[in-house]
Amino acid sequence: MGFFGDYRATRRDERELGEGVWRRAHDRFKRGLDRYHQILESVRDPELRAAAVPVANELAELLPRVRGVCMDAHVRAPSQTQDIPHSSSGYLSDVHRQLSRAGNAMAQTAEALTMARFAASGVARAAAPDGSSGADDARAPERPESPSAGVDSIRRRGAVVEEYVAAAEHLMAAHDPSRA
Repeated sequence: MGFFGDYRATRRDERELGEGVWRRAHDRFKRGLDRYHQILESVRDPELRAAAVPVANELAELLPRVRGVCMDAHVRAPSQTQDIPHSSSGYLSDVHRQLSRAGNAMAQTAEALTMARFAASGVARAAAPDGSSGADDARAPERPESPSAGVDSIRRRGAVVEEYVAAAEHLMAAHDPSRA
């Protein structure tokens, strides 16, 4: 994108998200998503990769939704500091809490992918060079779980991320001043 493209993107983010809590919540989510994709690039197991790519796509589709919530929150209650702005009934605190949970759950999803990647590489190493599992050898370590065990964890954690984003959207919609 180059220097000027980065500069324009930064200026746009400052205008749309501010420099406070809404920008921080958006950026935390985006960093977690970037981390998930970085880990996905290093996955060599075809079964794990095939299962992790659709989750990556679903998570990527959440980023514009998170950005929309953060932009709407910034319009309603601009933030240039690390303090959550005041709102009636404290709903903005709840929105920020859900966005923070979504960012943390995103990081946990990336962590689950990392663990599944290591489990998959352990399965590959556990097989003996002759193709046997090494189960006859009393000294052989127990065979690690298959990659499919980690896939369930990745999917579950990805679903949790979506739940938190949906909860933040619901809170914003429930307190929409234009609906009053």
